Amino acid sequence: MQSLIATLGVTGFLPFAPGTFGTLLSFLLIIFFKPGDTVLLVILVPLFILGITASNHAEKILGKDSGHIVIDEFYGYLISVLFIPKSIGYLLAAFILFRIFDIFKPPPIRRIEEIVPGGVGVMLD
Repeated sequence: MQSLIATLGVTGFLPFAPGTFGTLLSFLLIIFFKPGDTVLLVILVPLFILGITASNHAEKILGKDSGHIVIDEFYGYLISVLFIPKSIGYLLAAFILFRIFDIFKPPPIRRIEEIVPGGVGVMLD
C-alpha cells in the first residue's frame, strides 16, 4: 500500500515523464475540486507525513531517488499554488515553473536528498 501511495498508483510507472504526470494529478485536483488555501493547508501537513512514510517504504523496494516515486511532485505542486489565485493562467504558470525547478533543481535543492536521507529527503527535494 505504501508503494502505491508513493507512486500514485500506476502514475509513477508510466514509461515517460512520471513526475510530470504526478504533478498533473495535483493540477487536476485543484482545477476540479477548487480547494481554498485553508483546505490546502489542512491537507498539506498529513500529506507530508504520509509522503515521508510512503517514500521511505518505496525506496527500500524501488531504490534511492527512484523516478517512480512521484508523491513529492504531487505534494510540491500543491505547495506552489498555495496563496496564489486559482485561475487557470496562474495554475498553468505554477505547473510550468514547478516542473522546470523540479527537473533542473537549483544547487541548494539538489543537495537536499544527499544530506537528508529517506522519505524526508524525497519530500523536501
